Amino acid sequence: MERLNIKYLILILLLPGCQIVEVTNNESIELIPDLSVPKNEEIVEANQIIEVANIDPPTPEIISIWEVLKSEATVKDYEIDDLTLYYMNQHLKNVDLFENYLENSYYFLYYVIEELKRNNLPIELAFLPFIESSYDPFSISSSGAMGIWQFMPATARIYGLKDTWWYEQRHDPLISSRAAVRYLAYLHNRFNKDITYTLAAYNGGPTLLEKRIKLNRQSGKPTDYKNLKLPKQTLEYVPKFMAIKELVVNAEKYGINLPSFPNKPVLGSIELEGQVEILAFSEFANLKPEFVYKLNAGYTKWASPPGKKTTFNIPIELEKELNIKKDQFIQNNQINWVTHKVVSGDSLWKIARKYDTEVNILKKVNYLKSDILSLYQELLIPLSNDQNQAFIPYQAHIISEGDTLWELGMKYKVAPAEIAKNNGLRLNTPLTIGKELNIGNKNIYRTINSKKRTILYSVKQGDSLYRIADIFNIEISDIKKINELEKNEIAPGQVLKIIIKAF
Repeated sequence: MERLNIKYLILILLLPGCQIVEVTNNESIELIPDLSVPKNEEIVEANQIIEVANIDPPTPEIISIWEVLKSEATVKDYEIDDLTLYYMNQHLKNVDLFENYLENSYYFLYYVIEELKRNNLPIELAFLPFIESSYDPFSISSSGAMGIWQFMPATARIYGLKDTWWYEQRHDPLISSRAAVRYLAYLHNRFNKDITYTLAAYNGGPTLLEKRIKLNRQSGKPTDYKNLKLPKQTLEYVPKFMAIKELVVNAEKYGINLPSFPNKPVLGSIELEGQVEILAFSEFANLKPEFVYKLNAGYTKWASPPGKKTTFNIPIELEKELNIKKDQFIQNNQINWVTHKVVSGDSLWKIARKYDTEVNILKKVNYLKSDILSLYQELLIPLSNDQNQAFIPYQAHIISEGDTLWELGMKYKVAPAEIAKNNGLRLNTPLTIGKELNIGNKNIYRTINSKKRTILYSVKQGDSLYRIADIFNIEISDIKKINELEKNEIAPGQVLKIIIKAF
């Protein structure tokens, strides 16, 4: 079917004065799913007689997720008003862009629909993230809303979404979807299962909506959302939603080729022991780092959070293969980090003792130029699982009578100058009996200084190349070179490669 020309569409709908607005381009996921349905084949012997019974043919299985949305949509009679038509024309001005826009939801749409079904909500609410974020888990608004559902911090906390140095659950497409559906269920019940009220409350807040409904009721005015005194953004929210719903449900009418989405899970997972670097995992899975981050956008640093387990979302077709090979990967790539928040009375020496590591290692890892710590400052702490790893705990020596730096150097096979440096001493400084010395181990420093590693950094709202360079103690020019950046402009969600000294 040929696509309808915009001007003909407007004539058909008898609204010739409607303005057409350019559509913003959206990044799409390039993936062509295999929708072929394997057939069960049986071998029939040449002399076998097959009796065919007179039975009704089975109902064909719905294999497209769009067909599910069409057949199970609850809003059937919404009027296409001027504003809804306006937003329809925005999308129809460039149908290819709209089709790409829909493709962005490929890995998350099925999961969202299933969550809505489990909570007995209208499944067309799965269109809501298109309006909020174009199904982009990296999306961050100027007001601080994040993720495909654009959760604000206060609402996120109410629905249990956590934010740590390592992990922001508002960015996680699956965890945030569970929270969003719970919130939608609350709004849907609060407003007597009216989907237009539910949408308006999601955008403008339930308290404001209730006040406006009450005010109109007291004044004898209509209480449908169109007649309420609401912010412009909220009044336009429902038409935006209904425009997408109309175009998807009646895609053929408007000449839209819906992307091929099967009605089945397309997102699998793999669970790994310990903490894992994003770059290392992407190489193991043979996936682009940017794609790994997209499916696991909750991981906001170069590694998963410290802990006993790490879970990665992956394309389901890779699930079996990667789970078979994961043990070998973990043996060679496991790391272990924690984050320590500085409290009153803390010192680098005290923190090093607590975590069985070395003061100089803490300084190198956190790019500290002095021993002075700030209250509530967060430090990265590398943990060792065995003494053969790079992070060997320092050896302590209690000074006794007659000890000198030269004698201690010979005893522990460490240069006297290194011992002096580790303890902030000069070579000719007299040693105090009873004081503990950090002897260190030369192998630690050789390991740390001997190589560099490439990590990944996902750009956050408010980041700049200057700030990122300062965080990692590197030059802006080095960041631009490795990432082939011509300008200093970066955007939230952008993934940068950073070369740092090995930890």
